[in-house]
Amino acid sequence: MRPPPDLPASVLPPAVAADADWLRANVADFRAISSPHGRASLAPRPSGFPALVRHILEQQVSTKAAAAMWAKLAARVDGVTPEALMALDEAALKACGFSRQKTRYVRALAEAVLDGSFDLAAVAADPDDEAAIAALTVLPGIGRWTAENYLLWSLGRRDILPAGDLALLVAWQWLSGAAARPKPDELRALAEAWRPRRSAATFLLWHFYLDTTERPAPPPK
Repeated sequence: MRPPPDLPASVLPPAVAADADWLRANVADFRAISSPHGRASLAPRPSGFPALVRHILEQQVSTKAAAAMWAKLAARVDGVTPEALMALDEAALKACGFSRQKTRYVRALAEAVLDGSFDLAAVAADPDDEAAIAALTVLPGIGRWTAENYLLWSLGRRDILPAGDLALLVAWQWLSGAAARPKPDELRALAEAWRPRRSAATFLLWHFYLDTTERPAPPPK
Protein backbone atom coordinates (compact mmCIF):
# COMPACT_ATOMS: atom_id res chain seq x y z
CA MET A 1 0.00 0.00 0.00
CA ARG A 2 1.41 3.39 -1.00
CA PRO A 3 1.47 5.98 1.83
CA PRO A 4 -0.49 9.22 1.46
CA PRO A 5 1.30 12.04 -0.41
CA ASP A 6 3.88 13.83 1.70
CA LEU A 7 4.32 17.55 2.17
CA PRO A 8 7.03 19.00 -0.11
CA ALA A 9 9.76 19.19 2.53
CA SER A 10 10.46 17.06 5.57
CA VAL A 11 11.68 18.37 8.91
CA LEU A 12 13.00 14.89 9.73
CA PRO A 13 16.56 13.73 9.01
CA PRO A 14 16.61 12.17 5.50
CA ALA A 15 17.11 8.57 6.65
CA VAL A 16 14.38 8.89 9.28
CA ALA A 17 12.01 10.51 6.77
CA ALA A 18 12.54 7.58 4.39
CA ASP A 19 11.98 5.16 7.28
CA ALA A 20 8.69 6.89 8.16
CA ASP A 21 7.44 6.43 4.61
CA TRP A 22 8.53 2.79 4.65
CA LEU A 23 6.66 2.11 7.90
CA ARG A 24 3.52 3.82 6.64
CA ALA A 25 3.62 1.71 3.50
CA ASN A 26 4.52 -1.64 5.06
CA VAL A 27 3.25 -1.80 8.65
CA ALA A 28 -0.52 -2.02 8.96
CA ASP A 29 -0.81 -0.07 12.22
CA PHE A 30 1.04 2.91 10.77
CA ARG A 31 -1.02 3.20 7.59
CA ALA A 32 -3.67 5.32 9.29
CA ILE A 33 -1.11 7.97 10.28
CA SER A 34 -0.80 10.99 8.00
CA SER A 35 2.57 12.22 6.80
CA PRO A 36 4.65 13.68 9.64
CA HIS A 37 7.09 15.48 7.37
CA GLY A 38 5.75 19.01 7.68
CA ARG A 39 5.25 19.11 11.45
CA ALA A 40 7.69 21.73 12.72
CA SER A 41 7.67 20.39 16.28
CA LEU A 42 9.32 17.18 15.04
CA ALA A 43 12.37 19.04 13.71
CA PRO A 44 15.77 17.95 15.10
CA ARG A 45 17.37 20.04 17.82
CA PRO A 46 20.96 21.13 18.29
CA SER A 47 23.27 18.86 20.26
CA GLY A 48 25.76 19.66 22.99
CA PHE A 49 25.55 21.09 26.49
CA PRO A 50 22.62 23.50 26.00
CA ALA A 51 20.54 20.76 24.38
CA LEU A 52 21.13 18.34 27.23
CA VAL A 53 20.22 21.02 29.77
CA ARG A 54 16.96 21.54 27.92
CA HIS A 55 16.22 17.81 27.93
CA ILE A 56 16.70 17.84 31.72
CA LEU A 57 14.29 20.76 32.03
CA GLU A 58 11.67 18.77 30.12
CA GLN A 59 11.60 15.96 32.66
CA GLN A 60 8.20 15.51 34.33
CA VAL A 61 6.81 18.90 33.28
CA SER A 62 4.76 20.14 30.35
CA THR A 63 6.54 21.31 27.21
CA LYS A 64 5.16 24.79 27.91
CA ALA A 65 6.67 24.87 31.42
CA ALA A 66 10.02 23.59 30.15
CA ALA A 67 10.06 26.21 27.38
CA ALA A 68 9.36 28.95 29.93
CA MET A 69 12.27 27.83 32.14
CA TRP A 70 14.56 27.67 29.13
CA ALA A 71 13.56 31.16 27.95
CA LYS A 72 14.22 32.67 31.38
CA LEU A 73 17.60 30.93 31.61
CA ALA A 74 18.63 32.02 28.11
CA ALA A 75 17.67 35.62 28.94
CA ARG A 76 19.99 35.64 31.98
CA VAL A 77 23.16 34.41 30.30
CA ASP A 78 25.16 35.10 27.16
CA GLY A 79 24.93 31.53 25.94
CA VAL A 80 24.01 28.47 28.02
CA THR A 81 27.46 27.12 28.81
CA PRO A 82 28.79 25.16 31.80
CA GLU A 83 30.64 28.27 32.97
CA ALA A 84 27.57 30.49 32.70
CA LEU A 85 25.41 27.98 34.53
CA MET A 86 27.87 27.58 37.39
CA ALA A 87 28.00 31.37 37.76
CA LEU A 88 24.29 31.47 38.61
CA ASP A 89 23.41 30.85 42.24
CA GLU A 90 20.47 28.79 43.42
CA ALA A 91 18.26 31.87 43.78
CA ALA A 92 18.89 32.87 40.17
CA LEU A 93 18.03 29.40 38.92
CA LYS A 94 14.93 29.32 41.13
CA ALA A 95 13.85 32.60 39.52
CA CYS A 96 14.09 30.80 36.18
CA GLY A 97 11.65 28.19 37.49
CA PHE A 98 14.18 25.48 38.35
CA SER A 99 13.28 23.15 41.19
CA ARG A 100 16.02 22.16 43.64
CA GLN A 101 16.22 18.82 41.87
CA LYS A 102 16.68 20.36 38.42
CA THR A 103 19.24 22.78 39.84
CA ARG A 104 21.22 19.85 41.22
CA TYR A 105 21.04 17.96 37.93
CA VAL A 106 22.14 20.79 35.65
CA ARG A 107 24.92 21.79 38.04
CA ALA A 108 26.16 18.19 38.16
CA LEU A 109 26.22 18.15 34.35
CA ALA A 110 28.08 21.46 34.19
CA GLU A 111 30.63 20.32 36.77
CA ALA A 112 31.23 17.02 34.96
CA VAL A 113 31.83 18.83 31.66
CA LEU A 114 34.16 21.37 33.27
CA ASP A 115 36.26 18.83 35.18
CA GLY A 116 36.51 16.56 32.13
CA SER A 117 34.78 13.56 33.70
CA PHE A 118 32.04 13.70 31.05
CA ASP A 119 32.60 14.26 27.33
CA LEU A 120 29.56 15.07 25.22
CA ALA A 121 31.61 14.92 22.02
CA ALA A 122 32.59 11.34 22.83
CA VAL A 123 28.93 10.43 23.34
CA ALA A 124 28.05 11.91 19.95
CA ALA A 125 30.94 10.08 18.27
CA ASP A 126 30.04 6.66 19.71
CA PRO A 127 27.98 4.77 17.09
CA ASP A 128 26.74 2.27 19.70
CA ASP A 129 23.42 3.63 20.97
CA GLU A 130 23.43 1.54 24.14
CA ALA A 131 26.98 2.64 24.98
CA ALA A 132 25.98 6.27 24.47
CA ILE A 133 22.93 5.81 26.69
CA ALA A 134 25.10 4.18 29.37
CA ALA A 135 27.54 7.11 29.28
CA LEU A 136 24.72 9.63 29.69
CA THR A 137 22.91 7.80 32.48
CA VAL A 138 25.99 7.88 34.70
CA LEU A 139 25.12 11.53 35.36
CA PRO A 140 22.71 12.41 38.21
CA GLY A 141 19.21 13.05 36.95
CA ILE A 142 19.70 11.55 33.51
CA GLY A 143 17.76 8.32 33.15
CA ARG A 144 17.08 6.24 30.10
CA TRP A 145 14.18 8.45 28.92
CA THR A 146 16.33 11.59 28.89
CA ALA A 147 19.27 9.80 27.29
CA GLU A 148 17.10 8.27 24.57
CA ASN A 149 15.49 11.62 23.81
CA TYR A 150 18.90 13.26 23.51
CA LEU A 151 20.01 10.59 21.04
CA LEU A 152 16.73 10.88 19.14
CA TRP A 153 16.19 14.64 18.95
CA SER A 154 19.71 16.05 19.25
CA LEU A 155 21.97 13.39 17.74
CA GLY A 156 19.54 12.22 15.06
CA ARG A 157 20.02 8.51 15.76
CA ARG A 158 17.98 6.26 13.50
CA ASP A 159 16.84 3.47 15.83
CA ILE A 160 15.65 5.01 19.10
CA LEU A 161 12.25 4.56 20.75
CA PRO A 162 11.81 6.04 24.27
CA ALA A 163 9.33 3.40 25.39
CA GLY A 164 8.76 5.13 28.73
CA ASP A 165 7.30 8.22 27.06
CA LEU A 166 3.66 8.57 28.10
CA ALA A 167 2.63 10.12 24.77
CA LEU A 168 3.99 7.13 22.86
CA LEU A 169 2.22 4.67 25.15
CA VAL A 170 -1.08 6.51 24.80
CA ALA A 171 -0.64 6.88 21.03
CA TRP A 172 -0.04 3.16 20.61
CA GLN A 173 -3.11 2.30 22.67
CA TRP A 174 -5.27 4.58 20.51
CA LEU A 175 -3.69 3.46 17.25
CA SER A 176 -3.90 -0.26 17.94
CA GLY A 177 -7.29 -0.13 19.64
CA ALA A 178 -5.93 -1.89 22.72
CA ALA A 179 -8.18 -1.98 25.77
CA ALA A 180 -5.34 -0.92 28.08
CA ARG A 181 -2.30 1.28 27.77
CA PRO A 182 0.81 -0.85 27.18
CA LYS A 183 3.61 -0.93 29.72
CA PRO A 184 6.97 0.43 28.54
CA ASP A 185 8.44 -3.07 28.33
CA GLU A 186 5.50 -4.18 26.20
CA LEU A 187 5.94 -1.30 23.76
CA ARG A 188 9.68 -1.95 23.66
CA ALA A 189 9.02 -5.60 22.79
CA LEU A 190 6.55 -4.64 20.05
CA ALA A 191 9.06 -2.17 18.63
CA GLU A 192 11.62 -4.90 18.03
CA ALA A 193 9.75 -5.58 14.78
CA TRP A 194 10.42 -1.99 13.67
CA ARG A 195 14.21 -2.18 13.86
CA PRO A 196 16.22 -0.40 12.50
CA ARG A 197 13.49 2.21 11.99
CA ARG A 198 12.38 2.83 15.56
CA SER A 199 13.14 6.57 15.46
CA ALA A 200 10.72 6.92 12.57
CA ALA A 201 8.15 4.91 14.54
CA THR A 202 8.64 7.30 17.46
CA PHE A 203 8.01 10.34 15.28
CA LEU A 204 4.96 8.70 13.69
CA LEU A 205 3.47 7.94 17.11
CA TRP A 206 4.21 11.45 18.34
CA HIS A 207 2.64 12.89 15.19
CA PHE A 208 -0.45 10.72 15.67
CA TYR A 209 -0.69 11.72 19.34
CA LEU A 210 -0.47 15.43 18.51
CA ASP A 211 -2.95 15.12 15.65
CA THR A 212 -5.39 13.35 17.94
CA THR A 213 -5.07 15.66 20.94
CA GLU A 214 -5.09 18.85 18.86
CA ARG A 215 -8.18 17.85 16.88
CA PRO A 216 -11.06 20.26 17.59
CA ALA A 217 -13.90 18.83 19.63
CA PRO A 218 -17.07 18.16 17.63
CA PRO A 219 -19.76 20.83 18.01
CA PRO A 220 -22.54 20.02 20.49
CA LYS A 221 -25.62 18.42 18.99
